[in-house]
Parts: sequence; C-alpha cells; structure tokens
Amino acid sequence: MKYFGGVDVGSTQTKAVILDEEGKMVGRALLDMETSMMTIAQDAFDKALADAGLTADQVTRIGSTGYGRYNVTFGHQQVTEISCHARGAVYLFPGTRTVIDIGGQDTKAIAVKPDGQVADFTMNDKCAAGTGRFLGAASYALELSLGELGALALKSQNPVRITTTCTVFAESEIISHLAKGILPEDVLMGVHQAITARCISLARRVGVNAEVTFTGGVSRNVAMVKLIEQEIEMPLNVSPDAHFCGALGAALMARDYVLNGGETAEAAAAVAA
Repeated sequence: MKYFGGVDVGSTQTKAVILDEEGKMVGRALLDMETSMMTIAQDAFDKALADAGLTADQVTRIGSTGYGRYNVTFGHQQVTEISCHARGAVYLFPGTRTVIDIGGQDTKAIAVKPDGQVADFTMNDKCAAGTGRFLGAASYALELSLGELGALALKSQNPVRITTTCTVFAESEIISHLAKGILPEDVLMGVHQAITARCISLARRVGVNAEVTFTGGVSRNVAMVKLIEQEIEMPLNVSPDAHFCGALGAALMARDYVLNGGETAEAAAAVAA
C-alpha cells in the first residue's frame, strides 16, 4: 500500500492529511499558527502521520498548498489553493460545480468541472473583509470563541447593519454598537450578513451552479451556512472534513502524479540526464 500526504499552510491554521492509494483519508491534523510556517508544517505532518500510525518513509509523495506552501520543504510539489479546493470538494461531493471557500484571510469562489478541474474562479486577495478575519475581529471585541459566534448570531431578532467593509475598523464599529446597548447577537448577525454579502458577490461572478460545496474553516459556522443557503436558495454541501479540503486536494494530486506514472517518468528523466 502506498500513502500520500497533503499539507495546507494557511494564514491562521495548518492542516495535514494522509491518504492511502485508494484515496481513503487515514490520518489528519490541524494546528493553529503559533510558530513559524516551516515548523508548523512539519509539526502538522508529523501529527497526521501519528494519527495514521505511519512513519515518514512510508509516504510516497507529498503535495503542499496554501498561503505558505513553499515553506513545506519536505514536500514534492506545490499546488495553488484554487486547484486543491476544487479537487478536494469534488472528491467529497462528486456533484460539486461551485465551491465557496472562506478562509482566515481570503474568500474564493470557484466554478468546477466534473473532473475536479477549475473552470473559473475569483477571490478577494487584497482585502480581508468578508473572510474569517472579519469574524475574528468580532470574536475579539465580544470576548467569545469563534465556535460560539454562529449559534449566538442565529438568536438575533433585530440585526444591525455593519457599514464598514474594512476588518481594521470592524472591531471599533462592533464596540460602538455594543456601547449603544445593541444586543451582541444583533451585532453578530450584522457581521455575518456583511460577510455573506461579499461572499455571494464573488460567487455570482463565476456562477452559482448546483451543487454548491462550502469549504474552509468558516464552513463550521452554522449562521454562515444558513445565510449563504438563503441567498443562493439551495442547500450547501458541508462535510465534516471541509476544513481539510485544501490539504485533501494536495494529497489527491500527489496521488494522481504517482498512480498516473509521473514518478516513473521523473526517474527515467533523471537517469537520462
């Protein structure tokens, strides 16, 4: 049995997965970004190996992706987040034709072909508004964990409109609303609605075609799932493994390379050289 690794080094978290040659996920790990990218990539991979009960020399090939993919010095190939999320989403939900990915620092909308290839994409790569960082500002201002935000937002009866589109100023606006006596849940729902509006704007640029798969850490936020579903008027595919979608795509591409003969061709070229 051959094994393949995928490491997704994001701006706030690093994810790693191990697949067997049949494509089954046998190990995974998720670590918060608390050390250098190079160190955390190795730590996440080591933790995924331990979860799989394997050693590094049993992994044939490793793919890396994400914000810090070039810091995965033990990897064999680097792949863009767009390609990895598309491939990972189709692996999790074969009917996927649109991917919405909300990460810590950017939001992506991807149109996907049936084979998992990217047909079109757009992303807000110059501003963190409408991303997980926006929720982070709300979390800090309200002194709540990220995991508490979605459920509390759904209790809102009179959501407030968040006017700023800048993450830098979001915390000040949130504190201002709270000082006026506005309920935390109403402020939070306003934050979620602001993120949803920017996310849907991106998605409509590439086309919202069924099935729609939601990936990234924010997919675990129940309020975000509900609001996006209301806007697109269809259910979202949300997997328990959605957080690992980028790493999964990187591992699948490493697996494709080997099983399609790329490793053999690479060895032959080295001998010829």
